[in-house]
Amino acid sequence: MQMTLVQFEEHREMVKIKASKLPTKHSRCLADGNELLRFHGTTVACSLGLNGSSSLCRMEKCGVCQILRHGFTDKDVNGIGVGIFTTSTSGRALESVEVSQDNQDVRKALLLCRVIAGRVHRPLENVQEIAGQSGFDSLAGKAGQNSHLLEELYLLNPKALLPCFVVTCNHEC
Repeated sequence: MQMTLVQFEEHREMVKIKASKLPTKHSRCLADGNELLRFHGTTVACSLGLNGSSSLCRMEKCGVCQILRHGFTDKDVNGIGVGIFTTSTSGRALESVEVSQDNQDVRKALLLCRVIAGRVHRPLENVQEIAGQSGFDSLAGKAGQNSHLLEELYLLNPKALLPCFVVTCNHEC
């Protein structure tokens, strides 16, 4: 976990340096890399959270333990192939997690993460055209009723996310 924190802080500094070289100043990027709190939905396949268990497993299908052990990786990129999906609401994060009926032992879980959003490209239309070529650090998905609130945000660099809290769900989630 210590390495994940170091990589997160290094990523923040890179975003701040990149922002300082832009002709248009982005004050949030310059101050803290545009840090936000966001939810990420995943799975938990072990006993983590049950009966007070706090031991991490090594199962590949256990998303929570894999992320907590190794940080976010490119394999955490969502189904559209760009960025790691985060949301401003826990409900939307839970909706994004697919658990097949065949995996009765897999539950849904939420990670509340600090994220370095950096420069955000809005709106998200043709993701494949935008990703990687624009100099943006994240891509906006669906905006909430208030246009300043981004309901969905796709982080383009796995080092931009730092998991802070885990919420596990029972099978009814």
